[in-house]
Amino acid sequence: MTALKLQKTKSLKTKILFRLVIPLIVFVVVDTVLSYFVTVHYVDQAYDRWLLDSARSLGQEIKIKHNKIVVELPPEALEIIKWDEQDETYFKIVSSEGETLAGDPQVPEPLTAPIDWSRQVYFNATLYGEPVRIVSMRIRFLDNPGQVFIHVAETLNKRRAMMMDILLADLIPQLVFVIVTAMYLLSGLKRGLQPLHTLADHIAGRPSRDLSPIPESHVFLEVRTLTDTINALLAQLTLAIATQQRFIANAAHQLRTPLAGLKIQAERALREQDIAAMQPALMQVQSSADRMSHLTAQLLVLARSEPISGGHELRIVDLCALAKTTCMDWVPKALQNKMELSFDSQEDSLWVQGNEVLLRELLANLLDNALTYGRPQGSVVVSLEASPDICLSVTDNGPGIPDTELAKVSERFYRIPGSPGNGCGLGLAIVKEIADLHNAQLTLSGTEGTCVRLLFTGGRQGLENA
Repeated sequence: MTALKLQKTKSLKTKILFRLVIPLIVFVVVDTVLSYFVTVHYVDQAYDRWLLDSARSLGQEIKIKHNKIVVELPPEALEIIKWDEQDETYFKIVSSEGETLAGDPQVPEPLTAPIDWSRQVYFNATLYGEPVRIVSMRIRFLDNPGQVFIHVAETLNKRRAMMMDILLADLIPQLVFVIVTAMYLLSGLKRGLQPLHTLADHIAGRPSRDLSPIPESHVFLEVRTLTDTINALLAQLTLAIATQQRFIANAAHQLRTPLAGLKIQAERALREQDIAAMQPALMQVQSSADRMSHLTAQLLVLARSEPISGGHELRIVDLCALAKTTCMDWVPKALQNKMELSFDSQEDSLWVQGNEVLLRELLANLLDNALTYGRPQGSVVVSLEASPDICLSVTDNGPGIPDTELAKVSERFYRIPGSPGNGCGLGLAIVKEIADLHNAQLTLSGTEGTCVRLLFTGGRQGLENA
């Protein structure tokens, strides 16, 4: 598995080097192809002139005698025409009637028709199994109506040798240039990427508890975005760890009080011999156990509402039905506290993207706070509005929350000084965590009673949209 992972790892240095060198190689290849065709053109031009001179030399040996075309080729002239150290030269002189007057009858003639004989014709062909270059020309006489065609063929050894010399002279410096450039780029990439290795070594050498920002004094501008992101992540991680440590410390402190009460009251009950004398201590034990149970349940809900490992699965939830059933579950406590609990909604169903269990916990905490801290014989109203966005609100007519305390009541383990009851200050903290998880906007107002509003954006109305 590790070997497979190493094979899939890409090298930035290799990728940059390929992106720089491959265009150079493509350029050299394209330049070589273009150079080949240009070289072939000019080599053909140079040797075609020599081939034409040979054909013209043969034309000077054609005479008119007794009104008849005669070819007079002395051995010396023939040797001069055919002399070449690298190539073989062939020729053929043909009359207009197709009669071979001199030379090799196997020399090819141009096949394209019609042929413009006002100028010489060059073409490639094969003679005796070898490729040859041929020039054909026509000779006309002033005092004779006949005409003669001269065809001179030459093998391509000199042309190929010259073409290879020119291509090598052009290609070798370019290959050397590419190799030198690649070596220079490789060296430059090593030097350029060295700060990244230094940064990686610096990060790897830091203690596991060191979450201080990464220094950016020797970091390139292009890499600074990465270091800024890492530093921001380290800052968030530091804040998260500090929050967790503070949460653990506060939770331990809150759990210590009911546990100490349980221990004291249990020791007190053990000292008593009479059952009736034990009852006050046992009632205190029950009260401490209830408080610890409530605190533990809220701590579990708070821990569950924090999306640490990938978040919660959010589904389409009917907020109207959820609020209605939750209110019905809390009616007994409302009757016990002699308070009126009502539910108000103009719609039969309002659909939001959420987690049903957490939304139920959110509303349960709001109802618990409203019924616990509301005015005796007062009222609590749970209402839902559909326009412009879905809004869930819980309102009571209790003493309310002072403006100076509105920003603090959502903090964990914070309670307004002088608040009645045995709460631990986690109810609104849980509500805020769950609201943030659902991207709902939480607002508090406490001038006349307490009103908690949660605004859900992107909700849908009606069963047909579910």
